[in-house]
Amino acid sequence: MGKFVIIVFAIILLVFAIFDLIATPKDRVKVLPKPLWFVILLAPLVGPALWLAFGRTKPAAPPKPSGGWAPPHRPPGPKGPDDDPDYLHGL
Repeated sequence: MGKFVIIVFAIILLVFAIFDLIATPKDRVKVLPKPLWFVILLAPLVGPALWLAFGRTKPAAPPKPSGGWAPPHRPPGPKGPDDDPDYLHGL
């Protein structure tokens, strides 16, 4: 049972790393070119671990809004048809 769990984990890690390699743009790949990283990924457990640790850059965090930011103001309007005077007038 223990070998089965390790094999399933290795396969899941390999599939995730391959899809991540394909989805990562060339400018976000570190150290080696993408085709060489693909060859490295074929090494069980070690290849995907190397890719996740050293092969890609972390996505940049979205900029934090400054303290003065506020959502755009919308004028209050009817919430539903029963709150709309034009709709109620037509009944």
